[in-house]
Amino acid sequence: MKYMLMMNHPGKGPYQIASWSQADFKAHIEFMKNFAKKLGAAGELVAAEGLAGPDQAKVIRAGSDGKPITDGVFAESKEFIVGYWIVDVESTERAYAIAAEASAAPGPGGKPMNMAIEVRQVMSAPPV
Repeated sequence: MKYMLMMNHPGKGPYQIASWSQADFKAHIEFMKNFAKKLGAAGELVAAEGLAGPDQAKVIRAGSDGKPITDGVFAESKEFIVGYWIVDVESTERAYAIAAEASAAPGPGGKPMNMAIEVRQVMSAPPV
């Protein structure tokens, strides 16, 4: 079963990792790289990416003439997704365990961030 694990960042404005010390920033990124390698070695990683902050996001919809209409920037968002993993695992419980491990990524001073990670199954077909 495939699951998408979405890392949510609480707070307003751009992703605050840019204001961390260089050492804390490097430790966090190193954790993420090693985490992806670990999931890849286990055969569970399908894809993983970090995302730009809400200060660069737009919502697009088609206008009545079919041309794009944009909305945003949403820098005042209460929470926003900063990255995701798609994993292919044997059970929901394993997806939850992976999400919990990702949640504990180090933040300032090496303290676990305990970020919210939203877990959703990737549907391969419409529900029956």
